[in-house]
Amino acid sequence: MRIIEKLNEKNNNLHSIRQPLIAFLGDSVTQGCYELYVKDGKVDTVFDSNNNYSTKLKEILLTFFPSSSLNIINAGISGDRAEVGLRRLERDVLSYNPDLVVVCYGLNDATRKEAEYELYLNSLKSIFEKVKETGAEIIFMTPNLWTDKIDDSITDNLIYDAVKKVADCEKEGWLKKYITSAKELCDKMDIPVCDCYKIWETFKRGGVDVNLLLSNKANHPTRDMHYLFAYELVKTMFN
Repeated sequence: MRIIEKLNEKNNNLHSIRQPLIAFLGDSVTQGCYELYVKDGKVDTVFDSNNNYSTKLKEILLTFFPSSSLNIINAGISGDRAEVGLRRLERDVLSYNPDLVVVCYGLNDATRKEAEYELYLNSLKSIFEKVKETGAEIIFMTPNLWTDKIDDSITDNLIYDAVKKVADCEKEGWLKKYITSAKELCDKMDIPVCDCYKIWETFKRGGVDVNLLLSNKANHPTRDMHYLFAYELVKTMFN
């Protein structure tokens, strides 16, 4: 991808071009959210942006291109959906004139089941179109799996209910339906896909307990699992 060419050019000549800029548009996983806890009668999450995949990706790319520099815009927001991402796309992403935009949605969208299935796809389509109009490159990254069971460690009723909602949706196949259709859309629009969802499926088929990979036992990957997203994104960029 051109982003790698730009990083290489900057690495070889610091004065050649501006600092390459990658923007990330997505939800709580993109923002860097992990464990759940209850505060003032509501479920909240631990924020740790220093350990999210965009930060780890920057570390990897600057290991490859140590004399280069790279700007990261993390436009992930906890609880976000593609529809909302579309509304804030200009303000939070395009206004920075990114060289590459990484889009990752589905975890929250798919909990709306059939009600927002078409809205999800239409919103993604509009996001892709608007990014393309700027000349920036795009990668659609598929998310991790949801849990499909209530972990024994969950004792709080509010957290239990939140996790149960996710687990029930997983059992009904909603996330798979959303992500499968999103990948089909990307194929039609010639959008590169970094298919991390497929990798998580492979782990599960191999007998891995997905809950061990989820910091909140629902839908937030552990800090270490963010390296998977970062590494797979770098691989996609080199294609």
